[in-house]
Amino acid sequence: MARLSDQYKDTVVPSLKERFGYRNVNQIPRLTKIVVSMGVSKAVENKAAVEAAAKDLTKITGQKAVIKRATKSVANFRLREGMPIGCVTTLRGAHMFEFMDRLISVVLPRIRDFQGVKDKFDGRGNFSLGLTEQSLFPEIDLDRVEFPQGMNVTFVNTACTDEEGRALLEGFGMPFRRRNEEN
Repeated sequence: MARLSDQYKDTVVPSLKERFGYRNVNQIPRLTKIVVSMGVSKAVENKAAVEAAAKDLTKITGQKAVIKRATKSVANFRLREGMPIGCVTTLRGAHMFEFMDRLISVVLPRIRDFQGVKDKFDGRGNFSLGLTEQSLFPEIDLDRVEFPQGMNVTFVNTACTDEEGRALLEGFGMPFRRRNEEN
């Protein structure tokens, strides 16, 4: 079992129940899934860039990445319908908790001048985080990185408000910036 799964049951649930006064256990917010996606800007010129990004994303998440294709043609971007433009992986269950544990304890501290992540909630408690490079993850060999590529990580949960979502993620140890430090 993942360490964060046990932490959720042992410490996060009781603290959320006390803080928000939930009467029913099913009211307590829980993490549903984590979606990790990479949009590949160089995909129009080089089709191998999407495959390399999908290979890296598979190594990072431990789950096979799905290559996404364009749904519309956009002449200004020289993009045609059906061209591969990115890749995505959806993590649930034990894979989700393992990935979150590695992200919080290994990857985020490796960021230079890291002072915490900004609040990027969607109004319903879901949180999004952008990373600039895939080389922050220890699974990626720096010598074999062909295209440095950023990624988006979205934490989807059952919280109703941003405050509940933030409290849930803080319970897992997500290092948010203090509110008075944000610009």
